[in-house]
Amino acid sequence: MSRDTDEIVILCYGDSNTRGSIPCTSHERYPRSIRWPGRLQSILGTHYHVIEEGLGGRTTCLEDPQEEGRNGMASLLPCLRSHRPIDVVILMLGTNDLKAEFSASAQSIAQNAGELVRIIQTSQAGRKNGNPQVLMVAPPPLGKLSLFKDEFAGGEEKSKLFGDLYRKQAKELGCLFLDAGEFIISSKLDGIHWEECGHRKFAAAVVQLLLGQKY
Repeated sequence: MSRDTDEIVILCYGDSNTRGSIPCTSHERYPRSIRWPGRLQSILGTHYHVIEEGLGGRTTCLEDPQEEGRNGMASLLPCLRSHRPIDVVILMLGTNDLKAEFSASAQSIAQNAGELVRIIQTSQAGRKNGNPQVLMVAPPPLGKLSLFKDEFAGGEEKSKLFGDLYRKQAKELGCLFLDAGEFIISSKLDGIHWEECGHRKFAAAVVQLLLGQKY
């Protein structure tokens, strides 16, 4: 399918909640009509082209010894170059950095997310070799963990700090910002993934912000 050059191109770069993984499942995902990037496309209409780049287990920049290819920094530039020209990148990563094996602080996770913003802001992946606008999203706090209790031990308290820390990074970097925790409550089923209503609420919040920026 060819892409109209007049379309506003939005790249959604994230983890399993951008992929639309269903709570308490390993590989199942919601249909595109339910996942927030698909809802974004549906609401915005044909003048927009929304690209999903969600990968379960993706981190900001950490190498997961259990899952190859999850380093978000390593795959970011190739992804940007593959899809350019891009008008807006919606970046939402950090949840998987909370895994106990990484021993990462909330501060360091937010700073790593900021480094990804800097890569996008200097990528020349926008129109006429410019740079895309970035919407930096603070992932919502973890809920009560069940299946992932041991894997994410200690992550609940850290995740509650994401909103303020990511907001500070976004302000320093001069990019757009959303705190997903203002709209999303992680599923009670597993404490990490989103229910259908979360995808709907988040898509609506993103649309409101983007249209307010006249995209």
